[in-house]
Amino acid sequence: MESRPRNLPDDVDALKAALLKAWAENAIARAVESDDKALIAHQKLVIAKLQRQLYGPKAERSARLVDQLELTFEELAGSATEDEIAAERAAAKTTVKGFTRKRPDVRATFPEHLPRERVVIDPPTICDCCGGTRLRKIGEDVTQTLESIPRQWKVVETVREKFSCRDCEKISQAPAPYHVIPRGWAGPSLLAMILFEKFGQHQPLNRQVERYAREGVPISLSTAADAVGASCSVLAPLLARLEAHVMAAERLHGDDTTVPVLAQGKCDVGRCWVYVRDDRPFGGQAPPAAMFYYSRDRKGEHPQAHLARYTGILQADAFGGYTKLYEPTRQPGPIEEAACWAHARRPFFAMADLEENARRKAAGKKEIPLSPMAIEMVHQIDALFEIERAINGCSAEERRAYRQQHSAPLVKVLEVSMRDACTKLSRNHDLFKAMNYMLKRWSSFTRFLDDGRVCLSNNAAERALRGIALGRKSWLFCGSDRGGQRAAAMYSLIVTAKMNDVDPQAWLADVLSRIAAHPAHQLDELLPWNWVPRTGVAQAA
Repeated sequence: MESRPRNLPDDVDALKAALLKAWAENAIARAVESDDKALIAHQKLVIAKLQRQLYGPKAERSARLVDQLELTFEELAGSATEDEIAAERAAAKTTVKGFTRKRPDVRATFPEHLPRERVVIDPPTICDCCGGTRLRKIGEDVTQTLESIPRQWKVVETVREKFSCRDCEKISQAPAPYHVIPRGWAGPSLLAMILFEKFGQHQPLNRQVERYAREGVPISLSTAADAVGASCSVLAPLLARLEAHVMAAERLHGDDTTVPVLAQGKCDVGRCWVYVRDDRPFGGQAPPAAMFYYSRDRKGEHPQAHLARYTGILQADAFGGYTKLYEPTRQPGPIEEAACWAHARRPFFAMADLEENARRKAAGKKEIPLSPMAIEMVHQIDALFEIERAINGCSAEERRAYRQQHSAPLVKVLEVSMRDACTKLSRNHDLFKAMNYMLKRWSSFTRFLDDGRVCLSNNAAERALRGIALGRKSWLFCGSDRGGQRAAAMYSLIVTAKMNDVDPQAWLADVLSRIAAHPAHQLDELLPWNWVPRTGVAQAA
């Protein structure tokens, strides 16, 4: 079928005008399409965030899904703005009506604490209509624009004047102020920034000093490294108090992750261990905290040393290194094992991922064979997590009673179905292995029914390790075992501050400026959950 346009004008200028009009209409159509895509992406993102707030993480990939939606919206919103500007420019050259995006109503007013700079444009002196000069002000329109001032550096000169006594000729002088690090070349705010950038934002020191040099402040790498070591030494007493608080918990979450370590001619794989105290799910009043440790390998002797004096409940995976902790003859007492249902769910989910198959099918890839039995297992485990959301934050006794009434019958049905299925499956079948993993530790998996302090998952520990997993892509490896130990110490302080909704950098700056003169028996006052920032007091720069 012929699709060439009809009734085209013969005049060249008319043809140019028609072409220009068609070009403008096409630009506007692209802008409308981009705006619709950005709006849909924004609505999906809002829905995903609201679902997480309302129901909590329904699957292991829920957090990554929100991150992916945010990235998608970011790209589509940028494209929509580009297309909008192109449509405006095209419409300005023709009689075609322009297009203006209807952006999501997410722009908040600027915080009141930000300083304001008032810039007044010179007013007109004559009337645009009649040329008169008798003008009277009747109001004003104010447009607020958020601006950033580049980071400011300054040198603080602390002067100690000397005085000589005219009677005895003895010289008097004020005592030297405390410096966080030897020779006092860096103030606490600068040290806090270096520490937080390195361990909180995962920016290695070499990248930091390069940025400082571009800002006109050359700091050698060795000097910055000295500052990190000295600051960690100063904060060591706080770390000891933090460790005592974590190990006094009734229940701990434990987990570990890999940490590449530079070695002679190669890169070894070390381990970073974390133990999280978080009593909020069962209504506990103790503040949450996390304690990190580093080791060169994953031998069981490391968690056994970390928890040598601990007695209570440990929520962790089935790592064999924890086995000796659960022995009845252990001193000072056995640790009760609580298994993680989220770990147990993952192999079933891998055989029941309908969404992954849909993506593979759309991409023309081979689909994963799905198991109806695995799909049913995922549904049953998800039903247990749904029950948990109703009692999150309740007291331990309330949680135990609610679980006995609602969760216990589901767990019984689940056990019967798994034991029956295992008699019909091959021992090499993935489904048999996943079920056998649970049945061999069934007492640990069902401990939550009789103890309201136990959580259904070990996600608290996994959340604490998430920063390390992301940071590995930036800092690549630890330079040495000592470096790994320093990193574990700083992760403990920074992650604990975040868990208590405290700005880690502001907390570090204040603590570094105060800790030397702070009484040792009142050191707990500087821990993140007790910290009160000083107001109206000049802090050391």
